[in-house]
Formats: sequence, C-alpha cells, structure tokens
Amino acid sequence: MDTLFYSPAFTKACSHLTALQTFRNGGTSPAPWNSLNFGDNTGDNPGRIRQNKAILCNKLGISPRMLATAGQVHGTTVSPARTPGHYEECDALITNTAGIFLCIQTADCFPLVIHDPVSRSVGVAHAGWKGSAGKIAAATVRELGKHFGAEAHNCFAWIGAGISGAAYEVSSEVAVRFPKEYSSPTPDGRFMLDLAAVNWLQLSDAGIPNQNIESSPYCTFRDNAQFFSYRRDSGKTGRMLTIAGITPP
Repeated sequence: MDTLFYSPAFTKACSHLTALQTFRNGGTSPAPWNSLNFGDNTGDNPGRIRQNKAILCNKLGISPRMLATAGQVHGTTVSPARTPGHYEECDALITNTAGIFLCIQTADCFPLVIHDPVSRSVGVAHAGWKGSAGKIAAATVRELGKHFGAEAHNCFAWIGAGISGAAYEVSSEVAVRFPKEYSSPTPDGRFMLDLAAVNWLQLSDAGIPNQNIESSPYCTFRDNAQFFSYRRDSGKTGRMLTIAGITPP
C-alpha cells in the first residue's frame, strides 16, 4: 500500500481511471496539520499546501494545474467541470474530459467517487450530514447521466474514509433527517449516526448495483495515525484530498 494514498479496488479493472484518498503523512506541514495537509482554510501556510500538492501530483505523474476543486458549501449542487480550476458554489464535480482531476477535501465528512466506465465519466462528492440529508450521492449519479449519458447500472462507487457511526454523535434534530435504522440513541438523548451506511443506501437506490459499491474500512476519528479528524482534533487539523479523473492516453 502506498504511504501517500489508497484507492478503491475497482480501479484495478479501470486502467483509465485515477481515484484515491490521501493519508495524512508524507507532506511538509508542521503540527497541528502534520503533515500532508491540503486544506486551504485551515490556517496552514499556503506555500506548504502548494508543496503538498506538488508532492502528490508528482507521485501521480500529473500537474497541479490539472486539478479541479469544489467550494464545498455543504449543499447538493453538482457542477460539470469542463476545465481545471475552482468551482465555488458546489459540493460535487463531474467530468468526462480526460486530464481533469476532480478534488474533494475532507476531515470527517465522506468523500464519494462515482465512475461509469462505459461513458468514461466520473464524479466526486462531499457528503457531510447536510449533503447526505439532501441526497448528494443520488444527485451526482443523476447529473452524470444528464450531462454524459452515464447509466447507474454500469457505475462503480466508492465511499471513502469519514467518521464512523461508532464515533459520530449528533443531535436528535440531525438524526431525524435520516432513516431510523441508521442511528442509535445514546443515554443523554443524542444519537450515533452511520453516514457511510446512509450513502451506501442512496447509491444503491440510485441504481448502482450493490456489488459495485465499496466502502472504506477506515474511520477518520479512530485512525489518528492515518487521517485528519475535525471532530477528534477540535477543528485544529488538516484535510485529506480525494481525487478522481480520467487518465489521459
């Protein structure tokens, strides 16, 4: 396994696809962002973040100028990326253009990757509780079909590492936004919410075959040595990067 990142299993059968989520190690940032931090809004030095992007892109054999990033406003807007660059008012990006690598930053929220190998289109989404309540997973599948002709039954999906249900305590006001079977009550009247399972259900309901959906075995809160966690680290932490794109010939 690479020390900088890991990838979904389905990339082995899709040689034209690059898809991965970074670990926290191997970068240039000092504590509390140590060390492979990609978060532009974390208080880290922008020069170090550029260095971290250069380290990752060099490993992947791509240029930082090929990245497309999302504003991540905790909504459900899906933006087609026709060129690299920054797309402000969205939480998901989609493309079928080779050489554009879509990026999502996370530190407890779940990154999603959705790929249709037939239409050679790909999407990434930022699924925190607000995006998940708004069914951003289904919106991304729908927009891949609308813009690029992707069909859900051909798609593969990956739920990257986020905060697990065993560690994610939420209020009753949040828990009620989701099916009851995905949360369990605590003695103090709050709930433990399994957002990974919520997104699995939404991807399945959108038409992606269950055998084509993968979920990361990691928990950002629990696996401190490998991942940043906003909740565990009281907001003073870095961000992992999830990247997906069609590799140029």
